[in-house]
Amino acid sequence: MIIQTSRFGPLEVDPERLLRFPRGILGFPTHQTYVLIQPEPDSTFYWLQSVQAADLAFVVTDPLLFVPDYTVPLREETRTELNLVDLSEAQILVIVNKVEDSITANMQGPLVIHAVTRQGAQIVISEKKYQTRHPIVHLGRTAGKTPLSKSA
Repeated sequence: MIIQTSRFGPLEVDPERLLRFPRGILGFPTHQTYVLIQPEPDSTFYWLQSVQAADLAFVVTDPLLFVPDYTVPLREETRTELNLVDLSEAQILVIVNKVEDSITANMQGPLVIHAVTRQGAQIVISEKKYQTRHPIVHLGRTAGKTPLSKSA
């Protein structure tokens, strides 16, 4: 199938790769079908592109790359909704944003996706251990370049 994107133009996508968020993503309840786009073969960041809206896409990443002890407490209703027996069946992604000279991740609102059924949900972690703008990368300037370095 062909989907339209504002960043990459028209893309051919295997329908088997579609991700479905029955409740949408916070702030976008009517946009329920997405595809994960990997811009480079070894990319750390991906685009979660809406199939319904060419101009709706989120930059996402695996939070464990930046916070190795990151855990997602799943409520029983979320496990049931996604048919998850175990968290190992899930792929966890977080939405990232650029804020001033940092890349931040919404660690309080992870996306939980069943790896087999490709059904997903954005959950809200109520404990204050994580932030919605958790710094994960500091953007520094060196000799006209903008290197990326992990922040602690």
